[in-house]
Amino acid sequence: MTTVSSDEILKILPSFFELDFKGSMNLFRKLEKFLIFDEGFVYYANPDSLQLKYSYKNHSQYSIESIFEFGMNLKKSIFSTKSEILKQNSKLIEYLNLKQFHLNSFLVSKISIKSTVFGIIILASKQENFYTANDLNSLNAASSILSYVLKDIELSNVFKIQLQALKDGIKEKNMAYKTIKEQNEKILEADKVKNEFLANVSHELRTPLNSILGFSDILSTQLYGNLNNKQEEYINDIKVSATHLLGMINEILDMSKIEANAMKIVKSAFWISRAISEVSNILLPLAQKKNINLIKNMPVDFEVFADYQKIQQILYNLVSNAIKYSPENNEVEIAVSANEEYFRIAVHDNGIGIDKKYHGKIFAKFVQLDSAYTKKESSTGLGLTITKELVELHGGKISVISEINNGSTFIVDIPF
Repeated sequence: MTTVSSDEILKILPSFFELDFKGSMNLFRKLEKFLIFDEGFVYYANPDSLQLKYSYKNHSQYSIESIFEFGMNLKKSIFSTKSEILKQNSKLIEYLNLKQFHLNSFLVSKISIKSTVFGIIILASKQENFYTANDLNSLNAASSILSYVLKDIELSNVFKIQLQALKDGIKEKNMAYKTIKEQNEKILEADKVKNEFLANVSHELRTPLNSILGFSDILSTQLYGNLNNKQEEYINDIKVSATHLLGMINEILDMSKIEANAMKIVKSAFWISRAISEVSNILLPLAQKKNINLIKNMPVDFEVFADYQKIQQILYNLVSNAIKYSPENNEVEIAVSANEEYFRIAVHDNGIGIDKKYHGKIFAKFVQLDSAYTKKESSTGLGLTITKELVELHGGKISVISEINNGSTFIVDIPF
């Protein structure tokens, strides 16, 4: 029987990522927050056996690292992704010799990544018919996160093995090289899994944020009643914060796509003024909060053939950066021009500027320049990296003109 609501469970689950596993009790204490059990066990699956890795209580006759070999009859059950509610007389419970603890109800959830099972977690109660389908769903939700945490722990062990091999002078070179190669393959696979997981989480976070932005826009129009000055201020703060957070999530999602070579461009014909106007409208609340005037310098409008969303994103990243790193009561200029070969977008600000020695570094992943001003601004350090990738996907190039305390101009040239 689940002890808390599904909403409370969703609040608890992210804390599983903080597990350090210096002791197994940390794991079971978190499970205790939303499930009741008298005993708990985590086993790792080998090709022909299960190995006990963690237990809720200490048992002299049931020690950690114990191996339980199984035959073909159980193999199919153990390596399937199906989770179950079992009783004392089930084959798995008998095989693991859990009867000795006088347990009668069991929740069995699989520890797996991308349908590959590498362990099981069992929670048990002394009462008969104690667990329900809701309890199993709750444990499955925890297991889906635990799978990645346990994978990280195994990777940590891999690094320790590599370090020890180096300390020993790699006595057996050929075997050591083979081992390291296999371990590196595991690391690359785990990194790929984590990138996919991060992309999925980022995608799911965008939906509620879009709702927050949409409803705050509706409230700001005052269609459903007048707002006082303080309410208008708070709604504007919500829009600015949600826009900023959505931008950070989009950066993480886009970086995952780029690293997986999954970022594609879909070109269409559109007027450049349309993209500039839409980005300006989106960033207007952020600019108004700092009393920054957005100036659009576009002597003539013209049609381009490019990926509309990607051009919007290039503009968004450059203009939002210009606003972010500009002092209050200032201006940011968006200048657009074209010749027969390419069109140019130049975003200029009068902000803190960038030392010339950093011009080649700012487009690298996770780079954030260290200054008293930039420390005030939260950022993933991915915006310019993604912008450069999007420009190069169009066959273009990006450059910067900047000096300390003299502002910055980012220039994007994209071929027609």
